[in-house]
Amino acid sequence: MALDLYLVRHAVACGRDPERWPDDGRRPLTPRGERGFRAAARGLARLLPGGGASLLLSSPYERAWRTAQILAEETACPAPMPLDALLPGAGAEEAAAALAGRAGAGAVVAVGHRPSLHLLAAYLLTGRENGARLRIKKGGAVRIRFEGPPQPGAGELRWLLTPGLLRSLA
Repeated sequence: MALDLYLVRHAVACGRDPERWPDDGRRPLTPRGERGFRAAARGLARLLPGGGASLLLSSPYERAWRTAQILAEETACPAPMPLDALLPGAGAEEAAAALAGRAGAGAVVAVGHRPSLHLLAAYLLTGRENGARLRIKKGGAVRIRFEGPPQPGAGELRWLLTPGLLRSLA
């Protein structure tokens, strides 16, 4: 059974500021980032099967989680579920293993961070974290198709879109 995996990088967040957010995991999206991603999510809905996905996974960090919530609000995606394997610094192998059990889902959206999301995409496409250089802009998305379970090197890149292109689809 085929699986379409949509990797979404979190939208534009406030800059690192240890005084305001001693815990970087609590750093929020900017108001402009939230508005811009809301439009990008509407564009992404046009590309998702039936306007949504059967599963929406997200890093539990605030900026990724809010991005996932906006996706759920603007698409036919369900409410997000936290997945620690999408946290910044998580290894591609760990994230790929967590996604492997979702093969029957049909379409899965996963929201995460740089560089781990980029490394995951490369790992799924080539079998190596450094096997390809992909640049997913904040609020952008990549679609990777698997004809079977998501395994390293088994993915096929279908598209990589910037947030601007997604907004233009809205």
